[in-house]
Amino acid sequence: MTIRESPEELKKKLNLETSIICWRDLQIYYARGHVVRVSPELDLLDVALELTADNKEQFEQWMTADQVGDVPPPLAQAWYDRNVELWAVVVAPWVLVQDRTGAALH
Repeated sequence: MTIRESPEELKKKLNLETSIICWRDLQIYYARGHVVRVSPELDLLDVALELTADNKEQFEQWMTADQVGDVPPPLAQAWYDRNVELWAVVVAPWVLVQDRTGAALH
């Protein structure tokens, strides 16, 4: 985020970079440990915005509540088996993903 970019402007920019992607297409990022699972009850763009702001306190709260974190192997396998489509946004080096189907396993 640049000094001139407001949070609203950055959120609009991130929204333009959000897309749907199949879990199988993210395997290399998952193997590298660069995929961050975002719970469906959170706004994917809000999480991406907090990541760009390096808001560690907010991330710790979300992680404690299991709303943000790694993709556990059983969930990764379930997504792979079903070839789930996820909402995703890249905040390099991270790929934030969100399963909006309601069929996520935790």
